[in-house]
Amino acid sequence: MTTRRTLADIKHPPREDDEDDLSIEYPSSDGEPMAETDFQYTAMTETIATLRQWFKDRNDVYVAGNMLMYYRMNDNATRVAPDIFTVFGAAGKHRRDSWLVWREGKAPDFVMEVASIGTWRRDATAKRDIYARMGVTEYWRFDPRGQCFTPELAGERLAGGEYREIPLTRDDARILWGRSDVLGLDICMLPGLELRLYDPLSGQWLLTPQEEAAARQAAEAALQSAEDEIRTLREQLRSRQSGQ
Repeated sequence: MTTRRTLADIKHPPREDDEDDLSIEYPSSDGEPMAETDFQYTAMTETIATLRQWFKDRNDVYVAGNMLMYYRMNDNATRVAPDIFTVFGAAGKHRRDSWLVWREGKAPDFVMEVASIGTWRRDATAKRDIYARMGVTEYWRFDPRGQCFTPELAGERLAGGEYREIPLTRDDARILWGRSDVLGLDICMLPGLELRLYDPLSGQWLLTPQEEAAARQAAEAALQSAEDEIRTLREQLRSRQSGQ
């Protein structure tokens, strides 16, 4: 989704009013498509769903994406739409039409943009500048088709008001990864340009919703099988005892 102001507007913003004008409407859509292709859509939706599942027990962690974010009070034309973002210290997980930074009390702590041919240059320039000025602690970019930049995963951490590159490592399995201090997770790109999340404390990959559902079904099936076997053994035992 698109940014509505130029860098000149950000560097020389109009004066904000001292009070929040509650009569101003902040649209929840700008008419732009959510993603150009299935490559972007899959990376976005699966990562958002995985992060939501991971932080499901924390009511102060809000995970969303493709949502219009307004960061200048009383200005509904200045906005940005992160593909994926996470906020720690949020006022609950309730659904929102948009994110108004001054009303929510803070900007996101983590943002990731999923690149496409039409957006990647803006992600690396205009949006990057916006996120730095908003105070987004970590900014990551991922290229799901390998057509925009190399390597296809990049992360930066805010230091002194400027982004500094987060070092990435490619291991023996050809997995490219970097540590997100904000999330407490490793952001990984598997061979085949698959974006995944890894918990370094448990040494486990975070499951996607589909994988978690499959694992749950397998566990339930195994439990049912064990219960059926126990029931059969008990019936055989009762039969033997009654025949004595």
